[in-house]
Parts: sequence; structure tokens; C-alpha cells
Amino acid sequence: MTKPIPRIGLRRNGRIGLRKNGRRISKGVIHVQASFNNTIVTVTDVWGRVVSWSSAGTCGFRGARRGTPFAAQTAAGNAIRTVVDQGMQRAEVMIKGPGLGRDAALRAIRRSGILLSFVRDVTPMSHNGCRPPKKRRV
Repeated sequence: MTKPIPRIGLRRNGRIGLRKNGRRISKGVIHVQASFNNTIVTVTDVWGRVVSWSSAGTCGFRGARRGTPFAAQTAAGNAIRTVVDQGMQRAEVMIKGPGLGRDAALRAIRRSGILLSFVRDVTPMSHNGCRPPKKRRV
């Protein structure tokens, strides 16, 4: 006879709330994606698993105000506040995109007290671009 598979969600197995505050993170990677319309800040651990994230839209900014530097600063502060509580002390910063929130998000990250090992610009640059359309025939 086969052994029954234990059910993970039951209280008698003692597995409830195991992951709630279990992860202590000392080092992480902060990804800032700054477009002209929004700024998204994602904090991951060194393996790339998302720990916390925030964007200007989730902070309550709507419309054209999402692309402002103040919205990016608020989003970065919200994303970092949760990981500082989990014990993050050092981080690497990857900034992508041409938006207005690039510098403001970086300023908010520096002000949070996390030591930055490096700041890298990972904006994708096309080498040759798209193929141009054919010339118009007359």
C-alpha cells in the first residue's frame, strides 16, 4: 500500500506561515526601469528572486504624473523600505530606460542607507536598428 502524501496547508503539519518573515537578505539587486510614462523599481536577491517591488502607478500617481521624478522617488522609497526591514545592507543597482525618474530613483536609493557596490546602466541599445522601408516608386 502506498503512503499518503502529506498536505502542506494543514496546521498539524506545522507549515503555516513558514515563508512569511523567514528570508533574511544581506545583499540584493535593485532594478529601476524608467520609461517616460512610469517608473518601476524591483528589488531581488542575488539569485534574481523578487523580494519587493513598487511603481509610480501603485503609489497612487495617475496619468502624466507617473513619469515625474517625484513619483520615481516615492516608488523607490516604497520598494526599499520593506527590504531594509528584512536586513538588506548592500545592493547593486541596474538602471534601464530613458525616463525622468532615473536620477530621482537613484537619489532615493542612496538616501535609504543601503551601501551600493555598483550602479550599472543596462539600457538596451540597438546596434543597427530596424530595416528601413523600401523607397517609394513613382
